[in-house]
Formats: sequence, C-alpha cells, structure tokens
Amino acid sequence: MSENKLAIVTGGSRGIGREIVYALAGQGRTVVALATNQERLDALQSEAKEKGYDILVKAVDVTDSEQLTEVIQGLADEHGGVGILVNNAGITRDGLMMSMSDEAFDQVIETNLKSAFVAIRAALRSMIRNKFGRIINISSVAGVMGNAGQTNYAASKSGLIGMTKSLAREVARKNVTVNCIAPGFIATDMTDVLPDKVKEGATAMIPMQKMGQAEQIAHAAAYFASDQASYTTGQVLCVDGGMAM
Repeated sequence: MSENKLAIVTGGSRGIGREIVYALAGQGRTVVALATNQERLDALQSEAKEKGYDILVKAVDVTDSEQLTEVIQGLADEHGGVGILVNNAGITRDGLMMSMSDEAFDQVIETNLKSAFVAIRAALRSMIRNKFGRIINISSVAGVMGNAGQTNYAASKSGLIGMTKSLAREVARKNVTVNCIAPGFIATDMTDVLPDKVKEGATAMIPMQKMGQAEQIAHAAAYFASDQASYTTGQVLCVDGGMAM
C-alpha cells in the first residue's frame, strides 16, 4: 500500500496546491507543502491542524536548483524516501510574444518547467531504490491547446507533458508512474482578481459553462497517487469542463 509514503507538493500553500495537500493528507500520508511564502505556509499548517491534519511545511525558492535539490533530498533521507511528488508550482507572465521580454519568458520556464525537472531528479533516486514512486505534474489546457497571450506559459505546460511521457517510459519498470493533470479554468485567488468580462469570456469557451474548483484537481491528483492508479502511467488527464476535447 502507498498510503504511508511521503508526499511532497510544490506550490502547496494556496489554490490547487493547497487542495492537493489536503487530499493527500486525507489518504493518511505524511505531506510536505513547499512554497516561497513562509507566512502562507504557517497559515496552512495551522489551518490543517485545526482540521486534524499534521502536515509539514518548508519555504523554498523552486527556481533555486541547489536549494530545491537539498530540501527534497533531505526530506528523502529523513523519511526513507519520497513516495509521491506533485509538481504544482507555477506562475504566469502573460503578454503578446512580439513584445515579451526574455525575463518574462525565462521566469515562467524556470518556475513551471525547470523546477519540476530539478524536483523529479532529486526525488527519483529514492523512488527507484524503493521500487515505488508516483510523480504527478500539474500542466494546463494551455499546454494542450495553446492560448493567445500565453506563449511562455503554454510552452512551459506543454513541456511538462512531454517530460511526463518521456520519463514515464524511462521508469515504468521500476514501479514509478508519471502522469499529468491539465486543469482548465479553475476558480482560485488568482482568477478571482480577473475582470468580470475576462471571466465571462473564459466561461463561454467551456462546454460545461462554468469554472472548475481546485478540489476537482485535487481528486485527480489523489487518484494518480493511489494504488488504484498503479497501472496508469504517461497519461494526461484534462480536468477542464470539456475545453480541450
């Protein structure tokens, strides 16, 4: 059974990441939330305790490869390996490609794509040694179908899909699965600040005519982490109300 395996969630202090932390903790796992903001992490830990979950938190800059590697390898050594890794950390720096700066492109790639590579590399050795691993990458429908004004974001998220499928082939024989979730337009604090016209336009593109909830992404992550998904690898699950079909 995989329930007692250590689970690490990057970008775990709010939004989708926060709900994934709770979903995995609800499966009885030891869960570590990684994020940049210590105050948000402390608030999450206090809130989780009130709900009966004893989660761990660590502040880390996922774009600092050395720091991220050190944290994940340290957790692996402390807990006998990493069982589940959810790469959820992500940012946007939207704009038309013609006027996009190198900095806006690089920041998104480093946070959304390179950090996942670094985190996986740091966790993979213990997964292979223990002959168990569940790697879950949080992509986006933007990585599946593209989105004007988000060439950097779409590139990072489609990169996650390619990395997921390639790595799945590399480690399948080691009982390590690698899967991807592609959320659509999800109601979070990031989308709450968008103008109503933008939200209405996005909702009009969704066949179900409504935004999704972060908990729905968390349920998908919990499935991929579970024993029920032990024969599922290299897959991309769009949780998007039908946007990418």
